[in-house]
Formats: sequence, C-alpha cells, structure tokens
Amino acid sequence: MTEDTFTFAIIPASEILTIVPLLEELGSANISEATRKERVLEMASQNYECVGLYDGDKLIGACGMWFMTRHYAGKSVEVDHVIITAGYQGKGLGKKMMEWVYVYAQNKGCLWVELNTFVHNFPSHKFYYNEGFVSKGYHMVKEF
Repeated sequence: MTEDTFTFAIIPASEILTIVPLLEELGSANISEATRKERVLEMASQNYECVGLYDGDKLIGACGMWFMTRHYAGKSVEVDHVIITAGYQGKGLGKKMMEWVYVYAQNKGCLWVELNTFVHNFPSHKFYYNEGFVSKGYHMVKEF
C-alpha cells in the first residue's frame, strides 16, 4: 500500500453498485441490501455522481456528489456518504478525497460545497471542521 497506488475516478453509472459494500459500512440500520441497491441505481439516474478511491483495482473509498443550483448559493455540490474503508482510515486519504472533490466541483462551475453529517458522528464533525466547513444550519427530517 504505497501512495502512488491510490487513484480517484468517477464511478460510471453502469458500475455504481460497486459502492454498496462501502455503504453497508456506514451502518444504515434496517435497510436491506436489495433496497440499498435499488436506491443507489435510482440515485445514479439523478443529478448524482460518485468518485471512487482505489488502491490499485480495489475500491476502498467513495464520495457521492449531488449537483444542484441553490437560490442562496448558486451552483453547488452536496457531498454524501463520504467513506474510507476501515483499514485505510487515518492515512490522510479522506483529506485527499475532499481535495479531489473541491477541484472537480469547481471545474463544473460550483461555487459552494455543503454536506450533512449525523449529530452523533463526532469524528466526522472534527474532520469537516478541519476541512474549513462551518455550521450554518440544521438538517431536519420527518419520516412518513
């Protein structure tokens, strides 16, 4: 595992299901694999792209990106399900992934990046604050 073996690439929609095992590492409770696959396929048909982080040919990380235009921000990207698989965490790869995302989004004309993170996910809060993110609001949900 040397730094020169790590590469980033947009995962083609035809291969998007390769992220499902990584998403399962996030621990989304009560979601079957079949439902997760169905949702990922639907996401790939929307304004969604996903960058994969590879160690050689092995997918070890992913970051979903939703592209949209916001009335308050202009063209923006919302990062989603940022994950580096457990054996590769703590090696600076998350930072490298975010740097890749920033350049990619800016090249697509984005002026702003935003994200949601779960309240209880303290390690992610520290990571994003270190990346220069600031809390501007609350993400609220209501299930039907």
